[in-house]
This record gives sequence, C-alpha cells and structure tokens, in this order.
Amino acid sequence: MLATLVSVPPAVGEAVERGLRASGASPSCHVLSVTGADVIAAPVEEGLLVAWDAGGPLDVLLEDVRRLHALRVVARTHLVVLTSRDDAQTEALAEAGADECVASVGSGWGARVMALRRRLALETEAHDVRALRRANTFLRSALDAVPEPLFVKDRQHRWVAVNHAFCRVMGHPAEALLGRSDHEFVAAHEADSFWRNDERVFLTGVPDESEETLTDRTGLARVLMTKKAAFDGAGENFLVCIIRDITDQKRLESQLLLAERMASVGTLAAGVAHEINNPLAYVSSNLAYVRDLLALPELSAEQLPELREVVAEALDGAGRVCAIVRDLRTFARGDEERHGPVDVVRAVEGALRLVRNELTHRARMVCTLERVPPVHGNEVRLGQVVLNLLVNALQSLPERPAEENRVRVSLRTGRAGQVELEVSDNGHGMAPEVQRRIFDPFFTTRPVGEGTGLGLSICLTLVQAMGGRIEVSSAQGWGSTFRVVLPALAVGTVAAPESPVLGNVVPLAMRKRLLLIDDEPSVGNSVSRLVRDVYEVHAVQDAREALRRLSTGERFDAILCDLMMPGMSGMDFVVELERLAPELVLRTGLMTGGAFTAQAREFVGRHSRGLLEKPFERERLCTFVEHLFP
Repeated sequence: MLATLVSVPPAVGEAVERGLRASGASPSCHVLSVTGADVIAAPVEEGLLVAWDAGGPLDVLLEDVRRLHALRVVARTHLVVLTSRDDAQTEALAEAGADECVASVGSGWGARVMALRRRLALETEAHDVRALRRANTFLRSALDAVPEPLFVKDRQHRWVAVNHAFCRVMGHPAEALLGRSDHEFVAAHEADSFWRNDERVFLTGVPDESEETLTDRTGLARVLMTKKAAFDGAGENFLVCIIRDITDQKRLESQLLLAERMASVGTLAAGVAHEINNPLAYVSSNLAYVRDLLALPELSAEQLPELREVVAEALDGAGRVCAIVRDLRTFARGDEERHGPVDVVRAVEGALRLVRNELTHRARMVCTLERVPPVHGNEVRLGQVVLNLLVNALQSLPERPAEENRVRVSLRTGRAGQVELEVSDNGHGMAPEVQRRIFDPFFTTRPVGEGTGLGLSICLTLVQAMGGRIEVSSAQGWGSTFRVVLPALAVGTVAAPESPVLGNVVPLAMRKRLLLIDDEPSVGNSVSRLVRDVYEVHAVQDAREALRRLSTGERFDAILCDLMMPGMSGMDFVVELERLAPELVLRTGLMTGGAFTAQAREFVGRHSRGLLEKPFERERLCTFVEHLFP
C-alpha cells in the first residue's frame, strides 16, 4: 500500500512514518512525499492520501482537498487532512472530499490502514462479482446468438447451460431445463439413447458426430445431427453439443432417392409392361377356356387333366404378375429408413425381374448367384443399387446384335466375411478421365435429357451407408465391371424370414369369426372362398356397416379392414373402433393394394397390428390373420 503525503512538512512526515511503523503496517506500506496535488499522476488507484493544513485561508485548503478528491478512486483510497480547525470547518472539509480530519499526527494510523484494507477487500470482491455477472451476461448473449440449438451437460448428464434455440426445440424455458436431464422431458427410449451417446463421449474424450431422433411435443419425430465434445472446466468434466435439425434435408434426400428409383424403373417401363402383359395374355385366355368348359352340362374324364393344366398355368401367370408388381412396389415405397438383415439374393432377383425383358432383347445374360450371408441395410436401397448398375450396363452397350452383347451378374461370399456383387458388361467402356468423375453428382456422358447424372452418385452413397464400397475397372472398347463389396452379418443371422402358416381344416363349430371390410365385393367373396374351411368370414363393403354390427353386440375374433376406402377409410374405422370397442383394436389388421399416403403409413405404424399387402395367397393371408387372434 502507498501513503502519499501532500505538502506535509518533513518533521510531520517523519511522525506519520513513525505512526505507520508502530502500527505494524510499515513492511507493506510505502511513503511518498510530494510538494502539492499538481504533481500527482491521476488517478490514485489505492492507498492513503495525507494532506497538511498550513493554517492559511479555509478556501485555499478546501480547493486543495477538492483537487485531491478528484484525483483519487474514492472506493479504494482514504483521504486524511491533518488540521486543528474547529468542527464547522472540518465539516466543510468533509464536504469537499476529506474522509477524516485529525489533529494528532502520531496515533491511529494502524486502524486507518486496516479499515482501508478491509474496504479494499470488499470492493475487490464486489468488483469480482460484477465481473462475473458481466462474463455471465456475455456468455449468455453469445450462446443465444448461436442460431443452432446448443447445450452443456455436467458429468451427471444434467443441463448446466442452454441457449434460446435449444429451449425452442424442447418447448421449455431455460429455468425449467437447467439442473435436469433428458429423462424428465423426452420418451424413455430416446433419453436412454442420448445418455449412451453422451456417456461414450465422456468416457473416450473423442468428439462425436451422429444422427439422433427426438420426438417433439407435437409427436413428430425430428432427425437431428448432433456434434458433441467433452471438455474440462474448473476440474470438472462437461459435454458441449451443437444440434442441427436435418428432418427436412432427410425428407428431401428420401424424395430424391425415390425419384431416382422411379426414373430407373421408368427407363424400363416398356419392358415391365411386356413382363406383365405376357402372363396376363394366357391367364385371360385360360380363364375364358375354363368358363367355356364350366358352361358344359358335364365334363368328360379326358377334359379334367387339361383343365388342371389350364388352371395351373393361370396360377403361374398370376404369380409372375404378382412378383413384378411386388418388385415395383418395393422400389416405389418410401420406408427406406428401416434397416436390418437383408437377403441379397432376393434384392438382386427383384432387380433382375424388372430388367429381364430389356436384357433379353439387348444382350446375353449370364447370372451366377451363390447363397450368401445377409448384410445389414435396407432391401429397397440395395435393390436400387443393383437396378442402377444394371441400367448403367444396358446403356453402355453398343447398337449391335444381342448375341454380341453380354451382361454378367455374379454374387459370392468374398474374403474376410464380405459379400461381393459384380455387374459387368462388354460395352463401350470408359476412359480414365471419365472413370475419375463417374461418382460425381450430375456427371453424365449421356445426351441432354437422357440422364440425371445422379445414378452412380446415389449408388455410392447408399453402399457407403451400408458400410461397403464400390470398385470399378474399365477399358475403352472392352467394357466395365462394377464390384459392390458389403460387410456380411454374423453367421446365423436370418434376413427377413417369412414363415407362412397354413390354415388346416377346422370343424365348423370351432372356426373363429373374421370380420372382413373391403369396398370391393370381389375381395370379400374371394377371401371367403379361400379360407372358408378355416374361418367363419363375414364380409361387408362399408366400414360404417361394420361399426353398426359391432355396436349391436355382434362379436368377432378378429377384423381385417382395407386401408383406403371411399366414405369411411380404414384409418377412420380404427379411430372410431378405439372409442367403441378398444379391446378389438389389437385384433384389427389393415390391408392395402399399395396406394396409400405418408399419413396412412404413419398411422399403420402407431395404431395397427400390421399391414397385409394385396395380392395375397392363402398361406400369407392365414399367417397374417392368425397373429391377430388373442
């Protein structure tokens, strides 16, 4: 601490110094003597200021005190005037800025120093509090200025800092969130997932970027890209996370993938129509032949074998049409976010059926498909990859006789638990500069209007998302080979098994009652004929009629309802059923011909025991109905 003596005579100054030494303040208190206030550098930050009253006019002394008071930081200094003036004059000095007026020079200096030090400590503490508040305000403003949702968690996974954007996402103010965790605000399965991901970052210290799903207060699932990192603050571990809502981006990506899939199928439309029309031709003619035979009074023994053959051909043709329609529906549906074990052979065969007619007329097809382990991914997306590669191979073939063109498809188990799919052709091939760019978005060698340039780019994205890679080899004039390498799942994993349960003949008294609702009378009639030896089927064409029968007390063991119907739809029926007979909702299944909206798809996932896709055969129908029974 510094004691500044202003215009103090030497003898008096020595007395002040002796008083400071006697108080024990001397080791940390330095004394500086100056001739007047005009030589003091402003401002005086802290310490004692001691002014001498030489006994002159009061106005002169008051001016000196005012000058000294203006030079100092009041909260951190103590201004003492050494004077023997009366009380009225000392009060005037106090008004001018003096903290204390004393007549005795040699005493009380220790108390003054201690009081000043106490004041300095309190002022320092107050200054620190003000600085902390300013830092807090600054940090809060900085966090709130970030447009992306942001939060900080402590080691107990509790929020300790959040910004306005994060509060909007959660639908709660900061005061409600701070000190609490995900489990108090979101669904348990989502909170558990957040906890696991956060804990991994805490334990490893490795920053993480991943996609997470949060169901908002309206019940809508949002897809979030989260970037998380752990850090140390004041000896404690914390985690900071920045969030980006990519729900709309994922929806656009899904629409782009669907558009590209349909573009691929569109290029093969004529061939697909041929694959449907061919079996339909003999199905129609065979059914007409059966109709004519049944019009006869009786059938001869010679006609029965031919009748059986005609019916078998019709069933085979209908099965071929069903397979084509099922493949088209697979490529058209929008559930490509579902991931699980995928039967690669089934995905490849589905794509091959769509291009079979085109391949038959353009090239010789060599197909070698070994049984391989399933891979983790999505059948729709894998089918899109295969179809794009087949279309790419077809487009690379030159105009020459079909027997001179070749497309080879091979599937095998590769090294180190990998599945390898190859699509090769003997077409034009590619120059090195073209090979370097084939996976660039919108790059195409096709004429304007004949290609988007997205096919191979999307293929690469989908394969990489499944943990695989695409290898390419090509030479001009010799053709190209695309090799898709995917990691196989562990031995024993089953890919999307289908275990049809055949309905055995059941005695009439033991048959369970099935209520079938479909606006097409032919559907009700055919289902009744198909399973009349297993179930007691009651078919109605209007969902309102079904509700009326249920409201009168008529009992059914299960309900099978079409999803899209005029008037009251299957969705409307289920909603009304939840009010009328909630115990029947879990025994209600929905069926569809494939044309349903995104809203309907979401509804099925939340309110139904499943979805039966038309057309269906007896085995699949029985399997679906059986799981509806309690």
